Amino acid sequence: MDETLHEMLMGVSVATLATVLYKRGLRGQVIQGVHPVAPKGRNMVGPAVTLRYIPAREDRNGIAVFRNPDHPQRVAVDTCPAGAVLVMDSRKDPRAASAGDILVTRLMMRGAAGVVTDGGFRDAHEIAGLDIPAYHARPSSPTNLTLHEALDLNVPIGCGDAPVFPGDIIVGDADCVIVIPQDIAADVAAEAAEMTVYEDFVVEQVKAGASIIGLYPGTRPEHAEAFAAWRKDKGR
Repeated sequence: MDETLHEMLMGVSVATLATVLYKRGLRGQVIQGVHPVAPKGRNMVGPAVTLRYIPAREDRNGIAVFRNPDHPQRVAVDTCPAGAVLVMDSRKDPRAASAGDILVTRLMMRGAAGVVTDGGFRDAHEIAGLDIPAYHARPSSPTNLTLHEALDLNVPIGCGDAPVFPGDIIVGDADCVIVIPQDIAADVAAEAAEMTVYEDFVVEQVKAGASIIGLYPGTRPEHAEAFAAWRKDKGR
């Protein structure tokens, strides 16, 4: 992933990115219903590697399937590249065990940027203590290992009602997760970074007692002048 793009996205919120995407007509890019297992004090940023689940059929999805070295869940975890985010379509079902602490530890050791499921995690307490951002639907653990079948790796999926294509840029913060289409990621990140600078100025002004009228959004020349002076002083 481009380092400049990565750095910009590490410093912006999902809410700001949602506004930038909304201005481009994209309203459904936030992955609904998923939250961090535990805040990590930093954003999760990386290109998506995707895994799709379907409802399990009992004659082909017993516990023995995990012995198969080609099992898509195991392959996804063991091949997810460093810097990527594993995103799993678990059918918005928190009963479904998308992974547990051993698999998420493997992702962490491979250098993955994070993991997202609209299902559940086993061993959520242990995952919370790992140094990797992880997002899931609540409530979680204990969850069913074979409720759904892992079927396809690196195909377009829907995760929490958001469309995710392999290579799309995934950003998660302390609130939630958003999906940025790969081909517009650079433009979206640049605009979000600029918006973040202005929002930081606005927060400072509001805390000092300023009204939001004409300030947020900025429609008055005096606020534009104050922002320019503030930005020069802050070196931003």
